[in-house]
Amino acid sequence: MTDGPAPRDSGQAMRRGLLGRCPNCGTGRLFAGFLRINPECPHCREPLGRYRAADGPAFITISVVGLLLIPILGWSYVALRPDPLTLALILTAAITVLTLAVLRLSKGAWVGYLWSMHEMDRGA
Repeated sequence: MTDGPAPRDSGQAMRRGLLGRCPNCGTGRLFAGFLRINPECPHCREPLGRYRAADGPAFITISVVGLLLIPILGWSYVALRPDPLTLALILTAAITVLTLAVLRLSKGAWVGYLWSMHEMDRGA
């Protein structure tokens, strides 16, 4: 009688994923590009491409960027008193930079969590 797969440390896997490293060994690269996951770890050969992040990182990114945008909007309006076009440009730049940074971090952590819970795509 088997008890299932061996338990994995979620916290460590998420930290490794957050840093863009393989959740298994911590040495290999998790990402092949900016957001594309490596099919397998170049160091330990763990099949990382089978862990599908889906919409989780997007939801986290929308939530975090939305919450961080409130103080940015308040600070830029009070401290700078810009005209509407300048304020729109400040917000556009802030949203773009925050979204790109948070999306990569949250996707790495999400894949690390999926790896730790053995939640791989088993196919159709």
